[in-house]
Amino acid sequence: MEEATQVGVVRDSMRVNPLLIRPTLGKTRSKGSSFPGPDFVYGAVTTVNDGGVAEAISHWRTAASRSSGSGARTRRVEKNFVALNREGVKSGLVTAKEHYQYRSTHDIRLVPSKGSSRSAAHPRFPPDVTFGMSTRTSNPVWELLQYRFAQSWLEEQQAQDRMLLERRHKKSQLGQIRETRTTLLRKCQPTAEPSALWKIPRFQKVGPALDTFRDPEARKRAFKAHFSDSVARRGQLGQGTYNVN
Repeated sequence: MEEATQVGVVRDSMRVNPLLIRPTLGKTRSKGSSFPGPDFVYGAVTTVNDGGVAEAISHWRTAASRSSGSGARTRRVEKNFVALNREGVKSGLVTAKEHYQYRSTHDIRLVPSKGSSRSAAHPRFPPDVTFGMSTRTSNPVWELLQYRFAQSWLEEQQAQDRMLLERRHKKSQLGQIRETRTTLLRKCQPTAEPSALWKIPRFQKVGPALDTFRDPEARKRAFKAHFSDSVARRGQLGQGTYNVN
């Protein structure tokens, strides 16, 4: 039926390749694997040599050790490259290619150490050694009954609070500094009397020809405002432009 519906030549690879196998209606897609016939039995053959009690008593089978016997796997010793390089230098070799050819044509092996690797990997311990961590001492039962752990924790917290209060008290005491003359002068600065404007000696007794102020109080207020505003102005006398930077 499959060959009738197939167009073209049907090759054997088309029944093995999963990409070329067409699915059958009502069945799962085949993987293209070949299986043995119906008479094939899967699994390993079990051989039982049961000779009874006589064979068990007369033949005692033991496992052969790895270190003894012809069947033991021998480990090949690695090359001694240090000795090979040294002998190559003694022979007059200089380049890396010459050393490579010398190592490929000569063979010097490392001397195996005495004793097996198993004895070196697993050292022997004295028979009375105890492994593990020591168990801490158990707490008395009366401490558990009296709820001693909570009381000790409260005492520790109270002690920490007292220490913090003492430190703060010491800091506050150290912060109190006696007043000196410099600190007092910084706090209360005396008002500086404004110096009189300089005049030529012959004009000291001559009054001003022009007085633009209404009264002396207005003159004082104007000079006071000018003096307070001179901080933000440029120049030594504070009469320049405003210092905006």
